[in-house]
Amino acid sequence: MSELSINTTQNVKINFIAASIGERLGAYFIDASVKIAYILVVWFVFFYWLKVGVLMDGLDSWSARALMSLFAIPLMFYSLTLESIFEGQSIGKILLKIKVVKIDGYQAGFGDYLIRWFFGIIDFFIPIIYGLVALITVISSKKAQRLGDMAAGTAVITLKNNINISHTILEDIGTSYVPTYPLVIKLSDNDMRIIKETFNKAADKNDYEIISKLVAKIESVTGIKNQSGNNSDFIRVVLKDYNFYTQNM
Repeated sequence: MSELSINTTQNVKINFIAASIGERLGAYFIDASVKIAYILVVWFVFFYWLKVGVLMDGLDSWSARALMSLFAIPLMFYSLTLESIFEGQSIGKILLKIKVVKIDGYQAGFGDYLIRWFFGIIDFFIPIIYGLVALITVISSKKAQRLGDMAAGTAVITLKNNINISHTILEDIGTSYVPTYPLVIKLSDNDMRIIKETFNKAADKNDYEIISKLVAKIESVTGIKNQSGNNSDFIRVVLKDYNFYTQNM
């Protein structure tokens, strides 16, 4: 799976995980199964039970084609209709927990789904190489996009929870936790996110110089003085203190 970074118009960076080839294929085959089930139901109800096939024998060719086209409409507009109703999801996508989103941070709209649906003719329905175009473009694209996604400015992401507490500014603190540095409230959520990300990366690489500079920056901005004597412990306490005060404000 590849990470997909979306920069919104408010200059906020949102990270998603692009849906894998397996997830997209799984959703495709589930949707195909739904369409096949529809065809079987239509055949049984209308052509076997209600004898529509017998009635069609008395129709001219244009009328017969019009009637067949009427039955085919749900198949033709299946993905467009469901993605518009369920905000980027078909039955297959719902079951596989993947979704179509705009890469500019906005909610995809009907026009975007329409473009994806239209380009589906190229992606999936070229004779002999059915679906090969979509498969190649998804694999080769940096954002795992098929042609329809590229044209619509969309991508398909996974909704499965791949985030744990280490990816956020949250820290595990017990109910009996006693804070040390009240002045941490001078910092913002974004400050804490940057501090935590920088600290974690530096700690993984044993980059004590970066950690020391980070401590100096925290002290200069907040007026806090490191009382622990250990830079890493100091930053951990700052993170927990910030969580304590902001959760109880």
